[in-house]
Amino acid sequence: MVMTEIEFAALLVSRVCHDLVGPLGAVVNGMEVLEDERDPAMRADAIKLVTMSADQALARIQFMRIAFGAAGSAGAELDLGEIGRLTSGLLQGGKVQLAWNAQRLYWPKDWAKLLMNATLLAADCLPRGGVVTVDTGADTATPSFHIRAQGNHARLTEEVVQALAGEAVNVDARHVQPFLTHKLSRSVNTALSVVPMEGAVELKAG
Repeated sequence: MVMTEIEFAALLVSRVCHDLVGPLGAVVNGMEVLEDERDPAMRADAIKLVTMSADQALARIQFMRIAFGAAGSAGAELDLGEIGRLTSGLLQGGKVQLAWNAQRLYWPKDWAKLLMNATLLAADCLPRGGVVTVDTGADTATPSFHIRAQGNHARLTEEVVQALAGEAVNVDARHVQPFLTHKLSRSVNTALSVVPMEGAVELKAG
């Protein structure tokens, strides 16, 4: 099966919408409580929910704007320190902790986007939580990274493996992000190595 560019774009938009529905829906629910509730404790809880959910939605938008979006003009470079901040914000409050050991360098945008998507992919390999450790090479001329996702029941599903191989057979909105990761690795002319092992999954490129 060959996926058209329109189908790919539609699936990517669906993924973005899916990731934003949860926190934005929680904001709406919290606002409804504030409209009707007069108990101070309940209102305080609602305000906390609205604030936390709005922060989560903003963190996801900021991350996806770079990881999935255009991220500047052709030839643009991105700061790995800022990439780390965005990725940390995305995972904050969840079951996955981030150990960002990347060099403070500027990388070509597609390499930076590949790093972001590979890190997100690593986090998705930890359904019960764990630690994602990100290390990058020090040579800006030849970018490279090593990501390790470690935790109980770390796994890589067959659908993700297929999407990372560029196979569009079972790609849906959930698996379009691994497919994007494949396309990004092709765009920078590198192979993305993904190795599942006992209690961990490792991703390497460069």
